[in-house]
Amino acid sequence: MSRPDAPPPHPLRKPLLIAEFSALAILLASMGWFSSQTADGSQLNVAWLLVPAAASLGVFLSFIGLMYLRWVAAAEASNRFRHKVVFALLAITLIGVWVYGVANTWISLNAT
Repeated sequence: MSRPDAPPPHPLRKPLLIAEFSALAILLASMGWFSSQTADGSQLNVAWLLVPAAASLGVFLSFIGLMYLRWVAAAEASNRFRHKVVFALLAITLIGVWVYGVANTWISLNAT
């Protein structure tokens, strides 16, 4: 059922959804390709890890953008500052987790 009083969706919602699911498809495809390439024990060039790293960053950034549209852009003006603070903390945490994961992966690959 559609609600007649519902506001129209934000114009960035559709591009962010497309970006998120495209990046997720690239991430999953690259992981599948990596497993098929290394099934015989051979090693991949480390530069190929930039593909899933960039795809996972795209997933995180579009997820954060969609979160912003849902929590901050849709908030009432009186609560917007509080929503922005909570959102900023959450976004910084998510990006920090991504950086930590990529850095640990890079360090573990270069440790040998």
